[in-house]
Amino acid sequence: MVGHDDYLDIVGLLSVTTTSNAGPGERDRMLETAAAHFRSHDITRSDVVRVDVPGRGGGEDGEGAMRGELEPMVPLLQSGSLFGEAVGLLVVDTQNLLKNEAETLAGLLDTSDLATTEVVLLTLGTLPGPLSKVVGQRGSTVAVARMWERDVAKWLAEETRSRGLTIDQSAIDALVHRYGTDTASLGNILDQLATSPGRITETVVNERFRNRPDEPAWHITDAIGKGEVGEALRRLADFLVHGHPLVYLATLETDLRRRALAAAAPDEETFKEWVGGGSERQLGIMWRQRSRVRESSLRRAQDALLRADRVVKTQPEEVHRVTLERLTVALCRWYG
Repeated sequence: MVGHDDYLDIVGLLSVTTTSNAGPGERDRMLETAAAHFRSHDITRSDVVRVDVPGRGGGEDGEGAMRGELEPMVPLLQSGSLFGEAVGLLVVDTQNLLKNEAETLAGLLDTSDLATTEVVLLTLGTLPGPLSKVVGQRGSTVAVARMWERDVAKWLAEETRSRGLTIDQSAIDALVHRYGTDTASLGNILDQLATSPGRITETVVNERFRNRPDEPAWHITDAIGKGEVGEALRRLADFLVHGHPLVYLATLETDLRRRALAAAAPDEETFKEWVGGGSERQLGIMWRQRSRVRESSLRRAQDALLRADRVVKTQPEEVHRVTLERLTVALCRWYG
């Protein structure tokens, strides 16, 4: 185990872990640790391949021992960069690896040229056994401690000072009450506040940041079903404060499946039986809307969802939000 000041000197393989019940703040600090590691080895974001491990029971079938989402790791670890320069591999949520996937990845890491390929593994909870063994032999581990609200208050005070901001304690308390330990969102908020001069008070915080950080995803699908683009995008922005893009895509996939069942069902009772449960209100609305949505629109929605899923799982985070926004606008046109 190494401290945060030591990992920058590690070459090749780094495991970053935190507790299994970690929140957005801890995940953000894990990603910051990974980014700092890659920067220390002169690897830019464009040279890092990010792989998000699907939850167990999810993901697409692959051609080999791994699910389709994980297959980009194989050629990278077997041959590295085609041009010989250093490249990075970021594997997120390794705790979701299946037994054979963990064994395959461990075998690849055991034989890979880690002098040219920097690998960072992010894990909530316990790193799978085969990977723990190879990390112990060829790499090092950084543990990201669980952040508590009292830690966030101290973090906010330090971050505001570093930005040259003046903030009241009541404003800090209001931010912690609203966003908890989500330091990623709080960092964005401080950046916004830095554009306006003056003292930051509780009133300023309450007036400028009224969006609910725990916005349920079904609010977005309701707006999409009505074709309300502006409302859907606002709801999406609220959801993404704490919600993960893949959770949103899963919600849209469930919504699409239900719309397809509504289009195929002979009557409402059969439709609800096929769905197998859910909000009576939402299912009733979906049934009444079924005649408005063409079969061709459902096919286009399915194709768009698949493309967005690939982008979120394989492309840099900078493009995730705009991808989800474009998908949401398109669904509003197709469904509404």
